[in-house]
Amino acid sequence: MSSVDQTMREIIAGQLAQIEQEEQVRIVYACESGSRAWGFPSQDSDYDVRFIYVRPLAWYLSIEDQRDVIERPISDQLDINGWDIRKALKLFRKSNPPLLEWLQSPIQYDERYDVVKQIRSLSPLTFSPKSCMYHYLNMAKGNFRDYLLGEQVKIKKYFYVLRPLLACCWIERYDSMPPMDFEELVQTLIPADTSLYAEIHELLRRKKAGAELDLEPQLPAIQAYLTARIAHTDKLAVEMSGHDDVEVEVLNHIFRTAVQEVWQ
Repeated sequence: MSSVDQTMREIIAGQLAQIEQEEQVRIVYACESGSRAWGFPSQDSDYDVRFIYVRPLAWYLSIEDQRDVIERPISDQLDINGWDIRKALKLFRKSNPPLLEWLQSPIQYDERYDVVKQIRSLSPLTFSPKSCMYHYLNMAKGNFRDYLLGEQVKIKKYFYVLRPLLACCWIERYDSMPPMDFEELVQTLIPADTSLYAEIHELLRRKKAGAELDLEPQLPAIQAYLTARIAHTDKLAVEMSGHDDVEVEVLNHIFRTAVQEVWQ
C-alpha cells in the first residue's frame, strides 16, 4: 500500500487548516482517495484528498438551500474537496460507494470527534450490493469503452477497469464492501498460476516504477478477462437485491450530535 511521506502530510494538514479558517468549518475526517489509496499510484500521481466537514448550527437553520461541497482547484499535485456532514449522511443512507471507500481508506489524514466512528459502525447496514455493483460496473464499462477497444490501447487504463470489475467480483463472492487495496483484490480473486495474474503484476510493477504507460498493444489475458467479466456482471447486476435503509432518525441523531460536539 502506498504511503504518504511526512512532508506531504504536513502540506496537506496545512491546506486543510486553511480551508477550516477560510470557510469557517470544522473538518471531522480527511483521507486519501484514488490511485494512492487503491495501491497503484504513478510517481507523479495527484494526492486526492477528500474530507467531511461540519458548519456552525446557524448555517443549517437557513431557509435557503446552500452549497454543501467545498472544492479547491487542483495545484501542485493536490486535488482537495469535501462534503458537508448532512450531504455525506444522505449519501451514506443510499450506500454511496465513494463515501463508503473514504470511510475505509488506508491513508487517513485526520479523524477528529466521534461522528465518523459512528458512521463507520453503520456501514454494513447501509451497504447495498446492487447500488455498489452498478457503480463499479458503470465505471468499468465507461473506461473500457473509451480507452481499451482499439488495437493500440491506453494501457494504464487497465487499472481503472480491472479495479472496479474486481470490486464487482468481491461483492458477488462476499456480499460486502470490497477493500480499496488493488493488490488485495488481485491476490484474493485471481489465481496466482494464471497468465492473467502474471500480466496484472507485470503491469503493476511497471506503473509503480514510473514507466511510461501510454498507447501499446492490448494485453490478451487481461483483455479477455475484462470482456468476459463485463458481460457476466451486466447480467448479474440486474438480479441483485437492494438493502433496507437505516432509519433516518438514527442518522438525524448522528447529525445533531456532530454539530453539537464540534461547536460546543
